[in-house]
Amino acid sequence: MPSKACSVALASAGAYAAAQAFLAPSAPQVSREQQVRHLRQQPAEAATSSSCASAGALALGVAGVAAATAQSKRAVRRQVVRQATATAEKTEKAFAKMPASVKPGVVTGKALVDLLNYAKENEFAIPGVNCVSSSSINACMEAAKKAKGTVMVTLSRGGGQFIAGKAADNTDDAACIAGTVAAALHVRQVAKLYGVPVILHTDHCQKAWLPWFDGLMEANEEYFKLHGEPLFSSHMLDLSEEPLEENIAICKKYLERMAKIDILLEMELGVTGGEEDGVDNTDVDSSRLYTQPEEVWQVYEELSSVPNGNFTVAAAFGNVHGVYAPGNVDLKPVILHNTQKYVKEKLGCESDKPMSFVFHGGSGSSLEDIRYAIEAGVVKMNIDTDTQWAFWDGMNQYQKKNKDYLQAQIGNPEGPEKPNKKYYDPRMSLRAGEEVMADRLVQCMEDLKCIDRL
Repeated sequence: MPSKACSVALASAGAYAAAQAFLAPSAPQVSREQQVRHLRQQPAEAATSSSCASAGALALGVAGVAAATAQSKRAVRRQVVRQATATAEKTEKAFAKMPASVKPGVVTGKALVDLLNYAKENEFAIPGVNCVSSSSINACMEAAKKAKGTVMVTLSRGGGQFIAGKAADNTDDAACIAGTVAAALHVRQVAKLYGVPVILHTDHCQKAWLPWFDGLMEANEEYFKLHGEPLFSSHMLDLSEEPLEENIAICKKYLERMAKIDILLEMELGVTGGEEDGVDNTDVDSSRLYTQPEEVWQVYEELSSVPNGNFTVAAAFGNVHGVYAPGNVDLKPVILHNTQKYVKEKLGCESDKPMSFVFHGGSGSSLEDIRYAIEAGVVKMNIDTDTQWAFWDGMNQYQKKNKDYLQAQIGNPEGPEKPNKKYYDPRMSLRAGEEVMADRLVQCMEDLKCIDRL
């Protein structure tokens, strides 16, 4: 029997040989007869090797394994580089029409400004969709992928609370803030996988809800410290119920803070009628539904003075929140055209559309009015009621189609002991909602001319 030291040496030599076989081309094999003849010629004392020889063999084995590991790591690095290069080439090809700064995933800062300017120059609008779950968020990005366009995932204060859970403690808007941030982090994690640019936005924040807005700003600032960009792309302040001077002053104060971390501000002038997500303007004086060019100019003068400040304006031109049949809303997009002319004259600039407008409350508007508004510099239009109905309709149609399989856990037309789990699994009905919502949103994107824009 060989000594313990000899056994270690043989094992080490075996490891070394295995490493050599991995690193180098295989050498011609030695015949079994030659191996036996060689062993018979060795002195008997070779059966007991010294501890030095054992250590040497062990060292050789370790060195061989280390060399093999190093080569393996180099191979992995080369593979990673190849994959990254392929991804970059795919992205560059997919976004041939987009500004170079715009990449898949959440778009912020200069890339966001470039994207909005691209929309304005090419006369299309980006759909903004109010989301209340990961399912509606994913449906938005799925639609953008299908349409080869871009989308704005919008989160509200009420939606944030719903995402956190209605039973969660909402003292000082804690649940509203936590749920909104959680949804934003979900978008951050998955947006790139859809291969489209995504604007991450929050909707109407009136004066009483500023604590929610402050909480989101704190989350942005913390994210900026870690990643060099904000968590969100943009936020909306809706202070249209306040006097104009106060509206502008508060917006300017917040824009000064937002500009430091590259967040765009959306502000509202005039009043969007109707009711949405806790904002009720159903009884507002009709004169407030139409913004005057002079008011927009006041906003421009103040907000454009903020260093690095970027903003859009939701100027009211008869738009109303809610659900209305076509023809029941007196939309006047000519107000936006006149406002652009007014601001251009004040600035003495060459651009015919110095302002970037956003469009709230489009339900009941004709396609002609919507497109005319886009021609006036509307870069985003909120799409809420249609997509919410579509999500519900998808789930409802699923229930109707599979009604006989949704009455009990066991038992269906195929037999009294047949299980129904694959039908009542919540993912099935939710997915049906996602699919119909995504298809409806693609139709909306066609109306907004946000198709094949990448």
